[in-house]
Amino acid sequence: MPAARPPAPLKAVRLWLYICCGFVFAMVLLGGITRLTESGLSIVDWRPVTGWLPPMGDAAWATLFDAYRESPEFRKLNFWMGIEDFKRIFWLEYLHRLLGRILGIVYLLPFIWFAIRYRLPEGLWKRLAILFVLGGTQGALGWYMVKSGLVDEPSVSQYRLAAHLGLAVLIYGMMLYTALAIRPEGRPGGISRGLARNLTVLIFLTMIWGAFVSGLDGGGVFNTFPLMDGRLIPPGALSMSPVWLNLFENIETVQFLHRILAVTTLLAVLAIWWRYRASGSTVLNLMAVMAIVQFCLGIATILTGAEIYIAWAHQGGGMVLFSMAVWIWQKTAKKQGT
Repeated sequence: MPAARPPAPLKAVRLWLYICCGFVFAMVLLGGITRLTESGLSIVDWRPVTGWLPPMGDAAWATLFDAYRESPEFRKLNFWMGIEDFKRIFWLEYLHRLLGRILGIVYLLPFIWFAIRYRLPEGLWKRLAILFVLGGTQGALGWYMVKSGLVDEPSVSQYRLAAHLGLAVLIYGMMLYTALAIRPEGRPGGISRGLARNLTVLIFLTMIWGAFVSGLDGGGVFNTFPLMDGRLIPPGALSMSPVWLNLFENIETVQFLHRILAVTTLLAVLAIWWRYRASGSTVLNLMAVMAIVQFCLGIATILTGAEIYIAWAHQGGGMVLFSMAVWIWQKTAKKQGT
């Protein structure tokens, strides 16, 4: 009979998952700067297996540039570009895709090793397998998003952009939750599992509506705070019919809803911190500070018309705040034995 497989070295599994979390975090940030610099439509095809190497030589660059010149973005917006200008927008999108491929390898090979060599707990095995499937889906969803900007208009669908970011954040949250579950230390005191979960969902929704704002290029309008066009509620907030379309397609409503979610998130974090401040939880203290910083970055993004690096920092701040919420949620769940 073959020898039984030894138990998985959970410390190694945890370290591997933390490394993968770092990659996903970097992917989100790189995707954000690619969007903010309008570089995401520079590569007009998808070659997930053969697209590892960048263009080699003038002929390869000319071929890529010729393909880009057939795209709506070039014909309607960037018709002035020469090949050197094209190279500047090409590299960010290329690096974003390359990092995604590297992440796939960094995840897949250790996963196969752990699965074959060691006896993984059943619940952990299932979660790791789901993460692998979601990662593959995310790659396909990224191309599905890009395709929406290659047909008629040089702009990706805000629905696909929000779905792409949402799935990335979901994968990151699930991966971080799984890594944290392996380590039993550092449980926060007093906070209920439901409260921690709801706070995490609230931050997630705020980030999703931030993606809708970005997808509609809404960062460049209503650049005052707290009023919008001199009013608390923008005048055309319900101008679309049916009414529910305003939540996703009306720039005024989408930005207003993102503001409301951001204010609600800030108040929720500060209320939780105030209620449980006596617990001495370091992560709660840091989360309260981060919520204030993130809110200020959001205001700065509005006032500057979504200046690239301020908006980029705002996106990164959202990921940090989400990470803290996942940490509290997981440790609270473990405290209650769930």
